[in-house]
Amino acid sequence: MKTDSRLKKDIEQELEWDPSIDAAGIGVEVRNGIVTLAGHLRSYVEKLSARKAAQLVEGVKGVVVELDVRIPSSSRRTDEDIATSARSVLAWNAGLDEHAVKVTVEKGCVTLTGEVDWEYQARSAEKAVTPLRGVVVVVNQIQIKHQPVPTDIPARIEAALKRHAEDESRRVRVDVDDGTVTLHGTVSSLAEKSLALHAVWSAPGVRHVLDELTVARR
Repeated sequence: MKTDSRLKKDIEQELEWDPSIDAAGIGVEVRNGIVTLAGHLRSYVEKLSARKAAQLVEGVKGVVVELDVRIPSSSRRTDEDIATSARSVLAWNAGLDEHAVKVTVEKGCVTLTGEVDWEYQARSAEKAVTPLRGVVVVVNQIQIKHQPVPTDIPARIEAALKRHAEDESRRVRVDVDDGTVTLHGTVSSLAEKSLALHAVWSAPGVRHVLDELTVARR
């Protein structure tokens, strides 16, 4: 089992390793395997990269992000410019209906609304607008359309979990209630947790996922 001090050192090295992150602007604190990142960064995409870097370190049970985005003057854009760019990139996204997602922008905060058939489409829309200049945060409020839920959906999800993480599938319990899937149990890492969630969202008819998985401390 890694100590908190060892985790802190590993995370700091992981942040420094990524050239897209200004590690000097991030403070790292670790307590009982829970990591807190604090400081100021130049873009929203850099903030997401910092969170992902911390999650990749073995032994991390959770990440709390307290990073502020302070966009330099050279990258600032008006809300109108951001909205225009966001609508443009969404229109060019082959996985989306051109009119499925609506965009509003206020002080650099981009809010996405609308309805799509699959969760991956909602993620794709968010991913498309995240790196745009001037974006401070993206709020994804896109809904998944109601679809009939197959009666064998628990079996489908469990089969997918076994394909992605066979060891973890034995420790994950899946409950389904009218399109809402709840995951219970323990996984060995945040990476395994991410795989489990991906497997669930890939099942047809899933509209909501309640994540009650815990990460075991190694």
